[in-house]
Amino acid sequence: MPMTPQSTPVPPLDLAAQFADLRDELLSELAAVASSGYYVLGPKVSALEEALAEYCGTKHALGLSSGTDALLVAMMTLEVGPGDEVIVPTFTFFGTAGTVARLNARPVFCDIVPETYNLDVGQLERLITPRTKAIIPVHLYGQLADMRALLEIAAGHDLPVIEDAAQAIGAQGDDGARAGSFGLFGCLSFYPTKNLGALGDAGALLTNDENLFETARKLRIHGSGHTYYHDHVGGNFRIDAIQAAILTLKLKHLEEWTERRRARATRYTELITAAGLVPEHVRPPQEINGRHVYHQYVLRVQRRDELATFLKDRRIGAGVYYPLPLHLQRCFADLGYKAGDFPHAERAAAEVLALPIYPELTNQQQQVVVDALAAFYRR
Repeated sequence: MPMTPQSTPVPPLDLAAQFADLRDELLSELAAVASSGYYVLGPKVSALEEALAEYCGTKHALGLSSGTDALLVAMMTLEVGPGDEVIVPTFTFFGTAGTVARLNARPVFCDIVPETYNLDVGQLERLITPRTKAIIPVHLYGQLADMRALLEIAAGHDLPVIEDAAQAIGAQGDDGARAGSFGLFGCLSFYPTKNLGALGDAGALLTNDENLFETARKLRIHGSGHTYYHDHVGGNFRIDAIQAAILTLKLKHLEEWTERRRARATRYTELITAAGLVPEHVRPPQEINGRHVYHQYVLRVQRRDELATFLKDRRIGAGVYYPLPLHLQRCFADLGYKAGDFPHAERAAAEVLALPIYPELTNQQQQVVVDALAAFYRR
């Protein structure tokens, strides 16, 4: 089958380009860890934790094995378990609700705000019951949820807030406070595709609470404060020293990368608008709650699936995050939700399309993407 003529392929992400920019520094860090013989926890992890806490504006940061495990450890620290309910948005990555179910608690789903794709705080009051143990807002795609209103409601019910900031490191509110610093806990992911990515799986837990931090630190190593003596039943949630070393190095570049992402997002919106695609065919993302860090640049589009195929045929890496809301996933069928329960989430699942965005994305590549969008809608 002949390939459609295309001057420039545009991958969804270019991790090789990022590695090339930092190659010598990264290899030096890897060699230093290998030479040290200290591969798990240790000084490299401590250095990362200190740097993360300073960057995110919290007293403590705990390096962990993944963002999913950060959510799990946060809830284990709060003793979430059977009979408890945890409120989560239905339009998000599976780990947000999956970790609740792993603890034999019940995920209680909430619809989203159409403009930001984040949890609809206006629905919270009616979802809170005597069994509610926590609320987990997600800063989806890199933009903060409405934390001011959410925290006010949570405080009124004496409920802890666990921020799922896996996609939002560096996102800021209007007051400059950063993602992960608003709630009792903040959870970060350093999966390689994230704005701050490791060379494998890694994550972190943020908190200002000394006692909860100490409990979480023990849970990271099977609930042990001292080897072979266990205060809790925890797990193996440790971060490797190699990942910590890589992340500490990359963290120094994060602000520059974030501003480049934001510049790419602004240019996308300008190009798409100039092409006459707004609002009939395409609606660009809106920046509402402070500084958006654009982990994804997500459009609402007409005929989404046809457009995704059209772009793929032209070697343009566009993605759908997420095609099926959590309340309609088969594994949650026993919770009793049905199609139509959360219309904003269901509509988003049918319309969202993420365009390639990363600091190394070129002007030419962006023009290729927008030209393809225009070609599709003008056929």
